Order: sequence, then structure tokens, then C-alpha cells
Amino acid sequence: MQALRTDDYQRLERLARAWLRQHALEYKDSAQRNPALGVDALCFQAFENELVGVLVTPLSLSLIILPCDDGNDADIGDTSSANRCIVTLPSGQYAFMPVTLADLGQRLWRCELLDDMSSLDGPDEACRLAQRVMQRVMTPTTVSAAVDRDNH
Repeated sequence: MQALRTDDYQRLERLARAWLRQHALEYKDSAQRNPALGVDALCFQAFENELVGVLVTPLSLSLIILPCDDGNDADIGDTSSANRCIVTLPSGQYAFMPVTLADLGQRLWRCELLDDMSSLDGPDEACRLAQRVMQRVMTPTTVSAAVDRDNH
């Protein structure tokens, strides 16, 4: 796995801040939010000219695909349209929806995996969950199945 550059980490910080600004009212008004969580872009890694990682919010956990080049939209997937994109990652295929954050001025892709974060105790547990998700997503299915069998 290639290490991220300093400017990649800065972009991920901007992503989290822009996401929070755009969704702050939704989080404030939602009875389902987890007040112990903020918005964090976690565990991102380079994958085929994009950055893939997890976005944790008070309401959800999502896979995010962000273009590596700060100036271009993410252009990914096996089939894509204006409404969704099927992306093949090492563990399988995932359906991503396009998202444009006004503050960033570029499109990214989101695949919501969890829509209820209420059971998490806080940011540390969310970070551990993001690490497990990325390990599963970025491990080929046959290897994941063998690891699961060995752990049970």
C-alpha cells in the first residue's frame, strides 16, 4: 500500500469539513444521530488513480472514492451513469452514488454501508470499525473467506 502524501491528508480534512458544513443541519435535527461522533475521513489509500476510504458521520459509515488529482472528478467504475456507479474493489462490486460538495467543487462517490451509528461508543470505536471495513473491502474475496474460516 502506497503512503498518502501530505496534500492528500489535507484534502481529506477539507472533505470532512465540507461534508459537515453541507450536512450540519441534518445531523442537528436527526434523532438517530450519534452525538459522540463527528465527521472523519479515515483509512484512505490509493487505488487505481483514486483515493478509497471510509467517511464516518454521526448518522452513517460510507465508502468514499475521491479522485487523486485535486482538479478532476472521480471517473471510476465498470458501469456509470449520472445516478450510480458500480465499482469493482478487491473484495467485490459496490454501488456508489455521486456526491458533489459545494465547498470542494468536485464530484466524489459514496457507498453507504451503515445507516445507524448509534451503537458506537465514540470516535475510537468508529476508527476501529473503519479499519476493519477497509481491510475487508481491500482484501480479495477468496483471501477474506479463508481468514474468516481460520478465525472461527
